[in-house]
Amino acid sequence: MRSLRIVHSEAATSFGGQEGRIFKEMTAMRARGHHMEAICQPKALLAERLSDAGFTVHTLEMDGVANYLKGIATIRGILREGRYDVLNTHSRRDTVIAAAAARLAGTPLIVRTRHLSNKVGSLWSYTRLPHRVTTVSDHVRQHLIDRGVPADRVATVYSPIVLPPPVEHSTLREELGLADDDIVVGCVAVMRATKGHKDLIDAIAPLMASRPKLHLVFVGGGSPVFEQTQSYVAERGLQDRIHLMGMRRDVPNLLAGFDLFALATQQEASGTVYVEAQASGLPVIGTDVGGVSEMFRDGETGILVPPKDARALTDALQRLIDDAGLRRRMGDAGRKMVWDEGVFSPARLAETTEAVYTRWLAERSG
Repeated sequence: MRSLRIVHSEAATSFGGQEGRIFKEMTAMRARGHHMEAICQPKALLAERLSDAGFTVHTLEMDGVANYLKGIATIRGILREGRYDVLNTHSRRDTVIAAAAARLAGTPLIVRTRHLSNKVGSLWSYTRLPHRVTTVSDHVRQHLIDRGVPADRVATVYSPIVLPPPVEHSTLREELGLADDDIVVGCVAVMRATKGHKDLIDAIAPLMASRPKLHLVFVGGGSPVFEQTQSYVAERGLQDRIHLMGMRRDVPNLLAGFDLFALATQQEASGTVYVEAQASGLPVIGTDVGGVSEMFRDGETGILVPPKDARALTDALQRLIDDAGLRRRMGDAGRKMVWDEGVFSPARLAETTEAVYTRWLAERSG
């Protein structure tokens, strides 16, 4: 396999899951011997982190009509000088600028990555500008196909999980004053309405009434949903049983203190947090939306339930809360899937990305 010259573009200035995926992909592809660069806005956190990691980052303003025209000319020059094999765009804004520039520069392969699960409006930035498209799940891929993108031009490349070292002792129970025999259901997710925190509270509350050692822990921040969730917990009188820990930077430490993981999300492109939970040896409960069903094995490493189905969610919780043996078996199977099989490893991401780039370059040259 020859070394490829690849440049990624991203217009976002914040750093979230999408930007994290780009960073991990570039790092993994560099480790396989490919030359990696990026095009970002000057104040982008991704640009800062990539520069700190030793990548070459080109910066230019992408906001506004004037910067659109100027950006096309600037990026066209960058692409011609860099003689890249592949341009991979990620957001709509950088796609309409960078992909247009790549068309003018004659870049051999232009790829757009779709990270989101919400419905696609205009197909222009998926069909007319890029040559091919990658998606973070088969669910997102199928949505694009249903909207009219040719199936042979779309490939799924799962987002990777960089696994931390195993945690020998979690501080979670000490922080919350919980005993070793308390049952802790944990949820790690940014506080947004679509993440289903209220649905999870409603599903577990009936079980708490008859199980005094049962606790629910939320990890994640985000106004105003964080404050709304606090108020809802208080209204139900469950402040001693449902714990909101806010944003934390030691998520592996907290996962190691859970007995099981549950997230009742209502919209999800993939749901890599389920993979992180399985890496910690936890059985998982998830809703059958977006690409969630692709993140774990229903009945083997976790339980999949329909979205907005309180009874099904309560039943799934009860099964795992009351059966320590089932928790252990599913947790062991999940840990094996993530660690031993490497399904969501950065190395697997790089191998898959390399394969689709190579195939598409061959098709384009042919």
